[in-house]
Amino acid sequence: MVLRREATARQLRLGIELRRMREAAGLTAVEAAALLGANRVQMSQIEAGLAGVSEQRLRRLASHYACTDEEFVDALVAMATERTRGWWEEYRGLLPTPFLDLSELEYHARFLRHVAILYVPGLLQTEEYARAVFESRLPELTGEEIELRIQHRKARQQFTVPYEAVIHEAALRIRVSDRVTSRAQLSRLLELSEADHITLRVIPFDLDGFATASSTMTYMGGPVPKLDTVVRDAPHGSLFIDAEAQLTTYRTRFHRVEAASLAPDRSRDFIHKLTKEL
Repeated sequence: MVLRREATARQLRLGIELRRMREAAGLTAVEAAALLGANRVQMSQIEAGLAGVSEQRLRRLASHYACTDEEFVDALVAMATERTRGWWEEYRGLLPTPFLDLSELEYHARFLRHVAILYVPGLLQTEEYARAVFESRLPELTGEEIELRIQHRKARQQFTVPYEAVIHEAALRIRVSDRVTSRAQLSRLLELSEADHITLRVIPFDLDGFATASSTMTYMGGPVPKLDTVVRDAPHGSLFIDAEAQLTTYRTRFHRVEAASLAPDRSRDFIHKLTKEL
C-alpha cells in the first residue's frame, strides 16, 4: 500500500465518508479492517485519505456497512478511482495547499453558489482587482507570490458549471484600488452576467430586515447532495464544511439570501447604475 505524503481535499473527503459509514454501522476500525484482511493502521490510513482504496474494497466495505444508497456508493467509487492530474498540480509547492484544494473542489463541482459581502467573488474578479486584493494582504506578499496567485485565480475562472453569485452592494462599492479599477470590475460583472452559466444577483443596502448572511460563503454541489461542500473564509485559509446537518443549514441560508436579492435583470440595472456613478 503506497502512502501519500499529503491528502488532497477530495481524498480526505473520501476517507471521511468511509469513516462516517463505518461509525453509522457501529463498527470499530479494527473490526472494519478485519473485513478487508487488513490491520487497524491500514484502515486508519484509508480513512485519513493517505492510502487509496480500490473499487472492489470500497464496495465490500459499503456492503458490510449496510449502506444501500447505490448512487452515493457509486460517487465514492468515482472519487476513489479517478486519476486525473488537475491543472492546479502545477502550483503544488508554490502556493499554500488550500489554494489547490479549492481548485480541485471547484473542478469537480456540479454547480457553484456564492454569497459575497465585502469583495467581488474571486471567480469574477478582473486581474487589476485581484492584484489590489493580494497587495493588501498582511503579512505582505512578494511580487512573485502575488503573480502566482493572480495566475492561479485566472485559471480558476475557466469554469463552465452553473454558477450563481449573490453580491452585496458593499462589495460593489468598496474600492479595493481606485475608480478606474472599480469601474472596470463593474463592467466585467455586467459582461459576465450575460453568460448562460452565470447568474448574478445584488443585495442593495436599502433592503429591509436583511440578517441572513453575515459573511462570505461558497456552496459547491457534489455528485450527490451528501457530497456537497461549503467553503468559508478563515484567518489562515479556507474552511471546508461537509457535515450533513451543516450542509442543510447552508443550503437554507443560501436560498434565503437568493430570495431576498434582486432578480438578475434588476441586478444588472443596479450594477449599470453604479458604473455610471463612478
